[in-house]
Amino acid sequence: MPKRVDHEERRTQIAEALIQVAGRRGLHAVGMRDVAAEAGVSLRLVQYYFETKEKLLFYGLQHLTDRFTARVGARLAAAGPDPGPRATIEALLLASLPTDQESRTFHLLYSSYSILSVTDGALAAQPFIDNPDAAENALTDLIEGAQAAGLADPSADARTEAISLLAMTATMGTSILVAQRTPESAIAALRHHLDRIFTASGHTTPDAGPRADANTCP
Repeated sequence: MPKRVDHEERRTQIAEALIQVAGRRGLHAVGMRDVAAEAGVSLRLVQYYFETKEKLLFYGLQHLTDRFTARVGARLAAAGPDPGPRATIEALLLASLPTDQESRTFHLLYSSYSILSVTDGALAAQPFIDNPDAAENALTDLIEGAQAAGLADPSADARTEAISLLAMTATMGTSILVAQRTPESAIAALRHHLDRIFTASGHTTPDAGPRADANTCP
């Protein structure tokens, strides 16, 4: 009896190959033939599953997002059963900083996808991500919850702070990639702003959660 092919597993294998080769060469320089060679399969098989490079890129983006979600989940699990809003936000932000090979690849490729979605007509014709405001909404809710519990500055605008934190993380991630700053200095800057937000009556709140060293980030 012929072996039954797990099509989802094969798609994941090809998506992993895309991420690996793009992480080394840059997303703009990757073709379907390169991905096939990395995955150890034929070009025809890659084309069978994805038809076009654009479809492969979108599937790869979703796979990359799933890997990031798992990374955040691991950080939250390490923080304990009830990490609190401060530690939860810190886990979300630090997971996307390029402090190791996994997060470096994520930041590099996610940034590349963003640029390609602007300049490539086929990619631009589809939404870049399904819910582009998901992270902003999550951070806003966490800050508002902390304010209601007396753990954050009640005068802060939660939405503006969420936008600022996300923009800051993205920009500092790029500065780490180009060796403008170290991961340690970027993490220190983020925590400085979190300390400013998570204060009550001018004092830093105890809800800071565990602070993993940048060199030991999962």
